[in-house]
Amino acid sequence: MFDNLTIEALKYYVYVLIDPRTNEPFYIGKGKGNRVFEHVDSAINSEKETDKLSQIREIRSSGLKVKHVILRHGLSEDESFKIESSLIDFMRYFSDTLTNEVFGQGTSEFGVLTASEIIGRYNAKPLEILKHEAVIININKTYERAKGGISIYNATKEAWVISEKRRGTLQLALSEYRGIIVEVFEILNWYKCITENQTSSRWGFNGTVSSEEIRMIYLNRSVRHTKKKGAANPIRYKL
Repeated sequence: MFDNLTIEALKYYVYVLIDPRTNEPFYIGKGKGNRVFEHVDSAINSEKETDKLSQIREIRSSGLKVKHVILRHGLSEDESFKIESSLIDFMRYFSDTLTNEVFGQGTSEFGVLTASEIIGRYNAKPLEILKHEAVIININKTYERAKGGISIYNATKEAWVISEKRRGTLQLALSEYRGIIVEVFEILNWYKCITENQTSSRWGFNGTVSSEEIRMIYLNRSVRHTKKKGAANPIRYKL
């Protein structure tokens, strides 16, 4: 554990947990104080089951200790968010060893893209037609409120007022962030959401990222030209 003098000097920092059996990182995080050590404490003292905690328990069962590495320190909170998200994006792009359950802050807007995808996004062609039965779901508020601590899928999948008739025909959910389609999900089935103080039933969907063929139709296309000024409904079915 860090002493008070060290904590004061560290300020915000970005850290990585490394599996000593493989010497590979399995979790990247940011925080201050003794945040870096809390994951092992949680694995020991709680019964919660996650990929991260399971890996920590396996390491301890083998008689070894998790390696704690501070990658950058002396940071502001905003700086630590940006470095954390960059490292998570980098690792997810080249490896599948990370157990992080959510993407880093800003992943949707500024995350990993190929050069051609960057060109496509900032020269985003307007989406002129929906070739499938689809719902466009604006995730601005959900995603930004969570400061990136939520995946695009989790920000998109619930909880929406959608009629039974619509639920029976919809094939795709298009995630819209700041006027750009940032992901395309195939809807597998619907489930009723448990919500408080809601007068209407709300629904969520289980889904999976669509095929590349379908993603190519919608991904990084702009729908800004279709948005009516003052429109408040986060979901729509037509352009």
